Amino acid sequence: MTIRLFSTLAVRLALDEGVVDGFTRATGHAVETVYDPTNVLLERIAGGDLPDVMIGVRSQLDGLAGDGVLAGPSLTDIARVGVGIAAAPGAGPLPDLSTVDSLKAALLGARSVAYSRTGASGVYFASLLGQLGIAAAVNARATVVEKGFTAQALLDGRADLAVQQLSELRFVPEARLAGLLPDAVQHYTVFAAGVGARAREREAAQGLVEHLAAPDAVGRYLAAGLEAV
Repeated sequence: MTIRLFSTLAVRLALDEGVVDGFTRATGHAVETVYDPTNVLLERIAGGDLPDVMIGVRSQLDGLAGDGVLAGPSLTDIARVGVGIAAAPGAGPLPDLSTVDSLKAALLGARSVAYSRTGASGVYFASLLGQLGIAAAVNARATVVEKGFTAQALLDGRADLAVQQLSELRFVPEARLAGLLPDAVQHYTVFAAGVGARAREREAAQGLVEHLAAPDAVGRYLAAGLEAV
């Protein structure tokens, strides 16, 4: 049988590089994966498109469990990730991110900063710009990506800095990682997996959730830039 998996982009690199294939080899169950930011996946669900298993922001999955879309007892934390910044390839020294003041200087000095307003990191970054008092200046020339990997905007010249969760920035290897946001303004997102309340094969779906939290999968999350919960 085929299990339909909805997954946030933040874990895509790890899933594509062995986690999903490992489950299929071990169980014989194929996995059809739909990748999108959690907010976009929520829109699909609101329209009646239901997954057998979902990976997303823990707080939002808790809400889905409360609404009866996911089976609450199945929710399992799998990884967390912080927000980082990448720079365009071959574009001089990397920005200094050691302090909040140096972060502000880097953002204000960029020709254009790329970020997505539909993903967890982009929603946080938009609020951070306001907290730092630089929202108007940065947004006046920002490259706002509807969804997907913001570092792609570094490769085609639309931006010279990109902001996203570290694991998503790593999905674009040509981009140069500058590092994580300073600790004082860092924001970590915890991701969880859960079984759909209407999963066609509950046992197989639960098996996938357990596989997503197993040590081999966690090792692949770490290699992709995420952290253990």
